[in-house]
Amino acid sequence: MSYLITNLPAQHVYVRKEYLRDLEDGHGEFVKGIWVCAKSIPGRALYFETYLPDYGAMFDKLPISAFVSSPETPDPDLPLTDLQFWNCMDYGVVSVVKQFTASMTYEARLRSGGSMRGTYVCTLDNYHPSPDTVDYSTSETPSEHKSMNIVELENGQYCAYPNNRLRIIDTSLSPKQLLVPDFKCSTHFFAVENETEAKTYGDTDAYYY
Repeated sequence: MSYLITNLPAQHVYVRKEYLRDLEDGHGEFVKGIWVCAKSIPGRALYFETYLPDYGAMFDKLPISAFVSSPETPDPDLPLTDLQFWNCMDYGVVSVVKQFTASMTYEARLRSGGSMRGTYVCTLDNYHPSPDTVDYSTSETPSEHKSMNIVELENGQYCAYPNNRLRIIDTSLSPKQLLVPDFKCSTHFFAVENETEAKTYGDTDAYYY
């Protein structure tokens, strides 16, 4: 399991050069890049480490707002607060590709209102990495845990959105008129041992009990 840092799919991107110049200049310029990994620090946005092949360089600690899929200013140009909905929840982080839904159409409900469709890249998920340290986060609390689905939006930017701010539409499986979810966040911890007056098995060495 990854602690602080996790590998990413080798997504080809363009970096907005002002982020390579500490936001002082370089606005409107773009540099080719390839995502390498992401870092999770509680209370901060995701940090992406990116390889810049034209320079033979690695650049670290870039937020998701630093990236576009083509070398042009997006329209609309969404701020970081519209591109990542929640800060990272813990140092423990893993990256997966949800293969079953990876090819489906994603639609993000933006913080500022409205929605935008896009293409799925991968998912980052937080967990508490060590039982020997105090768990001050809520990464493993059912009602508070959120995944961060990375989606390439149709305006050319990327977002990191939780499941409950996305619609995932399949051409074959989804109806023309989707239902509006009336779900509630899960608040329960589920387990199967020591929850009831179950039979115990410590007094037998039988293989088939």
